[in-house]
Amino acid sequence: MIKRTLYFGNPYYLSKKLEQLVIQEPAAVKELPSIRHTEPIEDIGLIMLDHPQITVSQGLLSALLENNVAIVTCDDRHHPAGLLLPLEGHHTQAVQIRGQIAASEPLKKQLWQQVVVGKIKNQAALLERLGKPFAPLLTYAKNVKSGDPDNYEARAAAHYWAHLFPDELHFRRDRDGFPPNNLLNYGYAILRALVARAVVGAGLLPVLGIHHHNKYNAFALADDLMEPYRPFVDAIVCQIIHRKKSYETLTKEHKAQLLSIATIDVKYRGERSPLLNSTHMLAAAIAKRFGGDARKLSLPEFVNRNSNDLELQLPL
Repeated sequence: MIKRTLYFGNPYYLSKKLEQLVIQEPAAVKELPSIRHTEPIEDIGLIMLDHPQITVSQGLLSALLENNVAIVTCDDRHHPAGLLLPLEGHHTQAVQIRGQIAASEPLKKQLWQQVVVGKIKNQAALLERLGKPFAPLLTYAKNVKSGDPDNYEARAAAHYWAHLFPDELHFRRDRDGFPPNNLLNYGYAILRALVARAVVGAGLLPVLGIHHHNKYNAFALADDLMEPYRPFVDAIVCQIIHRKKSYETLTKEHKAQLLSIATIDVKYRGERSPLLNSTHMLAAAIAKRFGGDARKLSLPEFVNRNSNDLELQLPL
């Protein structure tokens, strides 16, 4: 089942009744108990709260966390600023975490090698779709060694960002840089929340990564596993740019497009799957590797070029 992504940009009062998320206008709460809308909690995967006057009941928060819903809050610039996840997400969490902690450095380096190769191949696939030079990335992907000691990830990124967007943008990837960096930041924040949700759902600690490690980073493993998914966000940003509408400021339309990342189809284990579902399969596969399963990781890929399921309509 595909979990829903809900965005709230108005001052709603959100509560729970009979395992339903109840959405009310503030005036309705004070005067009449009229309900604007309800959503089954079990159908929700991610909620984004993007208004300073939204009120959420404790009962609803507890129910959302019990159902492993990722709750993202935004700051006064309407950028994702916080992420709330359950402390317990798996019935054998203690076993999963022991395996994660005991994972050897060679194993983590091998896993990172596969993640980097998957990311570079997806970058190449997107450039190919756009009619941009992609062959160097395939060469880089073939040469990545365990742990990526030669930093082919960075070499690939230099080529990728130099060719991804139209030349007249003179684009440079910088979190605080000029648009469309704002679109990328927003999309990556959503993606990070989705992957973090999957990591917790697999019974793993998001703070213990296989490559990323920073004492200030509570989501290092999510940052590792989201890498092969980044080009799917980039594809949506390319679509927005191609429409030649202003994107200096994030609009509700832009946010809606980027929030759709959870439901676009990717190829995983040779079959089409919603991106959100594939993050859970990947997190579960990582947990198995920590537990001693030596099989090669399956990583997300773009679906076939002639498919319409990517929601990416670009000239090729």
